[in-house]
Amino acid sequence: MNKTRYLLIALLLFCGNCLFAQSSPPAWGGGADLNDLSFGFSFHYITSYYKIDKTPGWRNPYIDNAGNQITDSLKSISSPNGQGFAVGFLARYRITEYLEAKISPSLNFADRSLIYIFNTPAQNTIKTVQSTVMDIPLLVKLKSDRLGDFRAYLVGGVKYSLAVGVNNKIDAGAALIDKVVKNNTGYGSYEAGIGCDIYFEFFKLSPEIKLSNSFGDILIHENQPYSSPIQKLTLHTLMFSLYFE
Repeated sequence: MNKTRYLLIALLLFCGNCLFAQSSPPAWGGGADLNDLSFGFSFHYITSYYKIDKTPGWRNPYIDNAGNQITDSLKSISSPNGQGFAVGFLARYRITEYLEAKISPSLNFADRSLIYIFNTPAQNTIKTVQSTVMDIPLLVKLKSDRLGDFRAYLVGGVKYSLAVGVNNKIDAGAALIDKVVKNNTGYGSYEAGIGCDIYFEFFKLSPEIKLSNSFGDILIHENQPYSSPIQKLTLHTLMFSLYFE
């Protein structure tokens, strides 16, 4: 998780510079904190990968219902980090001076992939799960006291993700060796992270970094060479966000 460490250090340094560089009266921040309800928009950088739990006999060659061997035995199944981005909308509600609730729907463009390595190198393949996802997180934000133009916070909550425009019958007529891996079109996740509010004259900027892990298994299980070796598939995501309010 080197990327997580680097993004966290960058966020802390950015917030620290804002904290110690106060040479003028605190900025108004567009009056965002003066209202119980306020709105904004967001941009997100996303990196994600699958955690793979394999079946006990996952290395075995795949045999179809007629007894034909479709693939050689497996050597490994892995999931590299995939990058993407998202754009979204923000609605924030102030509960107390230090506690807020926010909902920030976003449209997520990020592909994920699985790499299959077989004993026969010619069968090695990468299965990409292409999807556009609508994320709907409901988060609670616990804030510190404001120091000049800076305020740190912790954030956590749950998120529901819904795939948009997915056709799970895309490989209905394909040979077994050409089948694709499919995910559930809807699934839940939990999220936790840190961030800081930085106040400018006409708006408030909130850089934030958070981790997200899906609940349960998101794989659609099918009797085919690429789904059968997998017992459980969960999605792990790191998101760096900029909220403008």
